[in-house]
Amino acid sequence: MSGGDFPPEIESLFGKRYTYNKDPTWLLPSPSEVLTSEHEEFPHLLSLKESLNNVKNLLSDKKLDEWHRHTSYTNKAGRVVPEVRKQANAELCTQAWCKFHEIVSTYPLIPNSALWDSELNSVHLCEAPGAFIASLNHYVKTQELHCDWTWVANTLNPYHEANDGMVMIADDRLIANTLPWWYFGPDNTGDIMTLKYLNGLQQFLRNMSTVHLITADGSFDCQGNPGEQESLVYPLHYCEVVTCLNTLGPGGSFVLKMFTLLQHSSVNLMYLLNCCFQEVHIIKPGTSKAGNSEVYVVCLSYIGKETFQELLTKMTAHFEEEIGSKALFPHKSLPTSFLESHSKCCTFFYQHQTKTILENLHLFLQMGEKEQAHLDCLRETAVMYYLQSFQIKYIPRKQWLVRKPQVGCSLNARWLGTRNRRTDTYNERKQLETLTWHEKVARGYFSSWLEDHIQGVTSNGCLLEGSRSGLRYEEWYLLQGQRLTRIQSSPFCDSELLNTFNETIESCHGDEAGSLPGCTFCSLQVTDRLVSEVLHRVDNGHHVLVIGAAPLFEALRHRHVAVDFVKSTAPQQLLSVLHDGDPLYQQQLFDSVLCSLQQLPSGGTLVLPILSSLTRFTAGVVYICIIASRSLAFPVQPVSLPLAAMLHSCVGGTDLCLVWPTNTSSNYLPTRS
Repeated sequence: MSGGDFPPEIESLFGKRYTYNKDPTWLLPSPSEVLTSEHEEFPHLLSLKESLNNVKNLLSDKKLDEWHRHTSYTNKAGRVVPEVRKQANAELCTQAWCKFHEIVSTYPLIPNSALWDSELNSVHLCEAPGAFIASLNHYVKTQELHCDWTWVANTLNPYHEANDGMVMIADDRLIANTLPWWYFGPDNTGDIMTLKYLNGLQQFLRNMSTVHLITADGSFDCQGNPGEQESLVYPLHYCEVVTCLNTLGPGGSFVLKMFTLLQHSSVNLMYLLNCCFQEVHIIKPGTSKAGNSEVYVVCLSYIGKETFQELLTKMTAHFEEEIGSKALFPHKSLPTSFLESHSKCCTFFYQHQTKTILENLHLFLQMGEKEQAHLDCLRETAVMYYLQSFQIKYIPRKQWLVRKPQVGCSLNARWLGTRNRRTDTYNERKQLETLTWHEKVARGYFSSWLEDHIQGVTSNGCLLEGSRSGLRYEEWYLLQGQRLTRIQSSPFCDSELLNTFNETIESCHGDEAGSLPGCTFCSLQVTDRLVSEVLHRVDNGHHVLVIGAAPLFEALRHRHVAVDFVKSTAPQQLLSVLHDGDPLYQQQLFDSVLCSLQQLPSGGTLVLPILSSLTRFTAGVVYICIIASRSLAFPVQPVSLPLAAMLHSCVGGTDLCLVWPTNTSSNYLPTRS
């Protein structure tokens, strides 16, 4: 097919675009009027929101997994991503990759000044896992833009344990191999919704002559309250916009993901952007699922912050206050012509979204062979349209950002895609929120975790091998950041499992928490294996040093096994949502390991109990044990329960050291530092 030969459904799919026609009356109000008035919604836009939510409510009784499978099939652009990945050899080719390539191929995001100076500088906010960067790299290479491209990226740090694992992207495939280009801020969290991050970013970018392009692809998981997605995400959008206006150079471009633009807060942001850029466009990429509210705001030719510095300073100071508590601009500051244009924009995308949802509902209830054949034809046609219209070209791997991964594998690769196990409906999820932990237990809500635990054997026989070669101790450094108050995520543990564990701890009060029985299934198996392993070491002439593991030491002594025992002040059990993030415990653990490795002769065996290995600190201690050895094995149970022992082995000198965590997620121990 060529140009005009595509079906109208495909032309419509890739034609969801709107452009604001700027008017000379569109001027920024006086700084004295900014953030002083109360929000006052617009009746017409509010009626659109109510109508859209009524349509969305029709999905409340649909099972999540069933509805997702259905809409994945009815998505006309559903086959674009795998085809682009195959034909273009695209790095990190995801739906986000294809959306950005569609945007950068539609609008002149790269200013002429960047091409004239042969220098392109871009900043990517809320970027994990990095698909926009990979897509931009592909575009620069295939369009043969001969410029020196430098990029800096931000996201919620997937390695910081205080970040909520259910709201951040844990996929670190690109991050792990391009870490110097990622800026997580002074507190190491990557949270851009703080003034200290904004100030730190300006310092981090000080060597860039100018910033030509900024993208912001941030969002929150709003499944719990989808009808209020716009208001829930607004504080993040506000911070993304203010960060852009403080950072972007004159003439630069900005791409911002937003959702419905129906509330006063969003209307104000759109007016601000229209006043700060020469052109503002809204696009719903064809590769964005047509039934959701996602749109991208494309802003071209930035006028520069010098023209409204006082207003921007006031907006920046608002970072330290409750964002959204006051309206950015009062009603009177918004010209009628802008409101009319914005209303047309909202109506346009509202009609497309509601039409798609209703079509999907119709097909969900009845889809015959004729409808399936028509959909299959459209899906194939959408692939052809995308490949032709956006000039998809092949690049060799040597032109990727990560030509050869320096890190063996991503920490999170083993559970990518398993974050949301829910198969219930929205109504069922809301009912679940009303249940206490004890009621969930009584109804068997946690039964699947127990079944996985009892049946799990995935960790048995695992082995880590370390080598001193290639280590550069001079490059090691201390990393400081925000102090932990609880472990909300870990690179070494599934987020949903960790949340369930924390909920269990928090629901057990006082003495009840301290007297939780251990898992008999685990403790018997692991203790027997641990004793057998130590006996085997002793029989082979190893010097065995047991640190702080009194129960194990007693078991060995009763068998008249000659082992040394070193008392440790590190606690044997700590039921807390801080887990091994407790500073006192970390100090005692580190001191124990340091002392032990100094005492242990070459070829000796060390037994060290650890509470858990959820933090980077404990992972670092384990890593030190690895490089002091030839190997580290952990024939263990794969799921953590209170007091459930697990076995590690690591080396003291040249042979084996046993590390015995008593309260951890054994399936997710570090494979690297």
